[in-house]
Amino acid sequence: MVLASSLCQGACVEPTMGKESGKVVVLDFWASPYAMRTKIALREKGVEFEVQEEDLWNKSELLLKSNPVHEKVPVLIHNNTPISESLVQVQYIDETWTEGASFLPTDPQSRATARFWADFADKTISFDGGRKIWGNKIGEEQDKGIKEFLESLKALENELGDKSYFGGETFSYVDIALVPFYSWFYALEECGHFSVEAACPKIVAWGKRCVERKSVADSLPESEKVYQQVLKLRQIFGVEECSKH
Repeated sequence: MVLASSLCQGACVEPTMGKESGKVVVLDFWASPYAMRTKIALREKGVEFEVQEEDLWNKSELLLKSNPVHEKVPVLIHNNTPISESLVQVQYIDETWTEGASFLPTDPQSRATARFWADFADKTISFDGGRKIWGNKIGEEQDKGIKEFLESLKALENELGDKSYFGGETFSYVDIALVPFYSWFYALEECGHFSVEAACPKIVAWGKRCVERKSVADSLPESEKVYQQVLKLRQIFGVEECSKH
């Protein structure tokens, strides 16, 4: 069991009892940026939770039963009730454990804006978006994937501006949605032979700032470990190995 309250800083709070109490389990795969979101959110709220690591090539009966529609991680199980889809889980965590600052702003327009950018990240800076880079050999298709990836990051960088976080001075919803993909940047750079920092320095600075938070640092894997996982995926999909530059 992970005792999140001992790991958190900033917005994290002590575990609380009441209607929000009860066993919390995350069906996880360590390299999944979507599962990282859920773990960051739980740790930000100081929630005690257990992690059940899944083998995505031999999925457990619990995963198949808990998420029969998509059969994917993460699944958040609270009081034996499964909740699917990472952004839904982050909002559920925010609404269930209300101690401390909310992940979303109180103003409806600002909330809508935050949800837009989280959805934008889901559709662009995503596993599928990254796969256009690591899942292709050097050439036209990979170049197209890199161009799309960097264009999306630049749009996010423009939204970030000179703020510390997407929510201003507060680490919040969009940060939780996007920062897990920061752990994949190195692998994408090695496979695509490009530099995220050269194209989007403010995004990289923001990512480094986020990782200073214990909730993030304890939820994101080492970049080299992600890179080694990507090499395995490339082998599975029959793509030649990335050569380090």
